[in-house]
Amino acid sequence: MNDNGIHKAAILMLAIGEEEAAEVMKFLGPREVLKLGAAMATMKSVQHEQVVSVLDSFREQTELNSTVGLDSDEYIRQVLTKALGDDKATVLLSRILGGKDASGIESLKWMDASSVSELIRNEHPQIIATILVHLERDQACEILGNFTDRLRNDVVLRIATLDGVQPAALRELNDVLTKLLSGNENIKKSSLGGVRAAAEILNFMSGDQESSVMDNIKNYDNDMAQKIMDEMFVFDNIIDIDDRGIQLLLREVQSEMLIIALKGASQDLREKIFRNMSQRASEMMREDLDSKGPVRLSEVESQQKQILQIVRRLADEGQIVLGGKGEDSFI
Repeated sequence: MNDNGIHKAAILMLAIGEEEAAEVMKFLGPREVLKLGAAMATMKSVQHEQVVSVLDSFREQTELNSTVGLDSDEYIRQVLTKALGDDKATVLLSRILGGKDASGIESLKWMDASSVSELIRNEHPQIIATILVHLERDQACEILGNFTDRLRNDVVLRIATLDGVQPAALRELNDVLTKLLSGNENIKKSSLGGVRAAAEILNFMSGDQESSVMDNIKNYDNDMAQKIMDEMFVFDNIIDIDDRGIQLLLREVQSEMLIIALKGASQDLREKIFRNMSQRASEMMREDLDSKGPVRLSEVESQQKQILQIVRRLADEGQIVLGGKGEDSFI
């Protein structure tokens, strides 16, 4: 979800009541719940017109979809407390979780990146790599961002060369990983890590961090570095998405986000975006882009990565097909 989507979802959750909100949230993943709960916590009052608009939009969207895809076994602990207070959150948690205790790696998914970083930064890099491949890619990237360059480079290299995790290796992570083992000595090793996992994590990194990591991997194995780059999907690769996919993407992206992102895009990509807008929208976008002053590269990069997250979500949902592979200056 982008910021606008999170804002609308938070209004919807507050509007439908605690019982219904609890039923919805049990199907959300940890990262979604953290963002949604934080948004709910900041809303002290919502205009009636906003609520009506969000409900109308939700109704229209649900009428367009024959099914609603929801996925996740775990959900809310810290965020409900932030959003609803201790008493209400306790009631909802006991009802939703049914007494289950999210332990092991699952518990890390509910923690903020800085807390996880502090928890694992002194572990062996191989253990850190094993932990990170079990987390969502954007969370893993945030955690890596809190490490030193040397540790970050080492861990990503180990992720790229990781071809699986044996139960015996998981046991070395102490009690935090016992849930993954499930007491089965003959369990087949999990197919985690590898070039694809490293590329997915790198897609979330800032340019400087990404360059440092890739230079380290090239020094270790240039062929592997090339395979990782081939797996990465960068902003200019959006040009390989067909027109229908571009139109679906544009429905999800806010105008201001797109303007800033396009400041760092090739002219060919800009033209493809413009072609998939209405004439009036295209003219307005061109004018806004021309009138936009210098923008920091880091800001352009941040907006592009947010759009790439939307692209990956749409691709995972099967709505679009990806056709290809991905110092603070001004542009």
